Amino acid sequence: MALRLETPHGEARVHLRAAEAPRAALVLGHGAGGGVEAPDVVAASDAAAAEGFAVALVEQPYRVAGRRSPPAASRLDGAWAAVVEALVAGELGGLPLVVGGRSLGARVACRTVEATGARAVVCLAFPLQPPARRGSEPRPSRIGELDAVGAPVLVVQGARDPFGMPPGGPARTVVEVPGDHGLKADLDAVGATVGEWLSELRLDP
Repeated sequence: MALRLETPHGEARVHLRAAEAPRAALVLGHGAGGGVEAPDVVAASDAAAAEGFAVALVEQPYRVAGRRSPPAASRLDGAWAAVVEALVAGELGGLPLVVGGRSLGARVACRTVEATGARAVVCLAFPLQPPARRGSEPRPSRIGELDAVGAPVLVVQGARDPFGMPPGGPARTVVEVPGDHGLKADLDAVGATVGEWLSELRLDP
């Protein structure tokens, strides 16, 4: 089921995968230059559905409009928050909410977790620190975006990801899987990791 939802920054598209008697909902976003059909996003979606989650895959307005380059973070965050709010008020109403995404989508989900009221976050290939350009200074780490999340976080990271490996923490589980930033080398491992973590996640108020 596909929905078109208006946001302050254009029309977003949501691919909704319903579940019979769902125990919770998972809303996932895509990476900067890719879409919700990315293999790791599909693997995570399948795993969540197998655990009784309703799943919503969100295409940001810039992708719906045919652009590949993402806009400023404020526009991404604003559009995402508007979509999640509409889903919580409608199709996903009454369900405990888990949010997340791939790479850029993971960053958006982390930055907006308080605004969306999500109980937990799933990060696929979190882009911790952009690789330094030759002859330039190292670029800033984005660990602050992960540290600011006051809810349980799962990070699924490729062992050879050039963006680095985030550290674990009291409420942050980091699982290393084969592959690089694309997380395509072992999709079974991606799905199994997400499914196991969701199955053990406490979603009580």
